[in-house]
Amino acid sequence: MNSKRFSVVIPVSIMVGLIAMWMLNKDFAEIDLSIRLLIAMGATLLSGVITYFLFPKGEGNQ
Repeated sequence: MNSKRFSVVIPVSIMVGLIAMWMLNKDFAEIDLSIRLLIAMGATLLSGVITYFLFPKGEGNQ
């Protein structure tokens, strides 16, 4: 595991989760809280996986 990648993945995932919850609470308040949490968790996990694979492995190859 590369700690350099996780130092980027974790903040991005947290930001996506917070923004997703804010947007869902603001625009879709009629949806149950449990469903909104599931949607936000899915967005958080998906953004974390995408960020992990798209973040470069090493900076020395540039």
